[in-house]
Amino acid sequence: MSPLFGDRSACGNSAWQMCIARTAWLAAALFVATCDSARAEIRSDERVVFFPTLARLSDDGQHWETEIHGWIFEPEADSSVRRKAVAALQAVARTDADSQNSAVFQQRIRLFLVDNERAKVVVIRCGDLTHDLEPSEADGHFRGKLLIPVAVAEKLATDGLLPFRAVTAANDERKFEGSIHLIPPTGLSVISDIDDTIKITEVTDKRKTLDNTFFQPFRAVDGMPALYRRWGAAGARFHFVSNSPWQLYPPLAEFAQAERFPAGTFHLKTFRLQDGGLWDLFADPVATKIPAIERLLVAYPRRKFVLVGDSGERDPEVYGRIARAFPEQVRGIFIRDVTNEPADAPRYAEAFREVPSAMWQVFRDPSRLALPADR
Repeated sequence: MSPLFGDRSACGNSAWQMCIARTAWLAAALFVATCDSARAEIRSDERVVFFPTLARLSDDGQHWETEIHGWIFEPEADSSVRRKAVAALQAVARTDADSQNSAVFQQRIRLFLVDNERAKVVVIRCGDLTHDLEPSEADGHFRGKLLIPVAVAEKLATDGLLPFRAVTAANDERKFEGSIHLIPPTGLSVISDIDDTIKITEVTDKRKTLDNTFFQPFRAVDGMPALYRRWGAAGARFHFVSNSPWQLYPPLAEFAQAERFPAGTFHLKTFRLQDGGLWDLFADPVATKIPAIERLLVAYPRRKFVLVGDSGERDPEVYGRIARAFPEQVRGIFIRDVTNEPADAPRYAEAFREVPSAMWQVFRDPSRLALPADR
């Protein structure tokens, strides 16, 4: 006797196939019900954030290949867990009462304390095409690979950006929108750090880092927005690769837009407050930044890259390693000096070992920087 299809003798030989068909129909119905449950509409108390992602042209030139990446969560209401986490952060940062009650702090800490939605299937629409993404993970992040015909992309894209949105209920007026950066196979890309490269964070002082991350409005590094706009006008594409956590993407995106930085893709790190302490936010960036940068260079083997960072963390060491591994693609390295180390310091000699001296530069004034000439 089969526990799935039942006892054949009980059904009778003539009805055996009918038993199988009926059981298969029930199994299919159960599968559809499960899928429908996972594909349930985005609830009114849930929010979806799409991270700007990139697409590469397929080898046959007929499609753009991309992987959508997003986050679905429910903003956390006041709770004992939230209160304890807030109290711990305030104690470490040693802030005053006004800072603790500020809108800036409340906005940013709330993103670390959301109720992440697991096993939700977000459906997106791009033009007339719809696509089910993969179920969200425990951290609320979801992904989904798709192919977009070149003809469709050409019709919908503006300035190399292809828009899409989440499918919501008919009576839901909210719009959860995202963009795909169509990156050509050739050209120049700028891989940029964020903290102390384009945004003042003061990572060499952990308490100041906490203050600038959670309590203060983000401030741009003087001259960097204008520099990147100039490079963007020259045709460069931008990828912001940082040790900052994904929870900070919404305020970082607002900051970048307000300061008129060119649009770019973001590549941040996965972090959950329950998996570690606050200081884990500032763990060694090598483990996260090197794989993210390598994926970009491997995805676009014919593009050239300029790497921009600062001396506050490990950017010289990371970029030197990348330059040695991809000598034909890395065209230039620019390091913003925040540690008062001269260019002939032993640290740089080791970091840029076997990297031509003409390829890298330590700077303080962004206005003096120029994109490397083609070679």
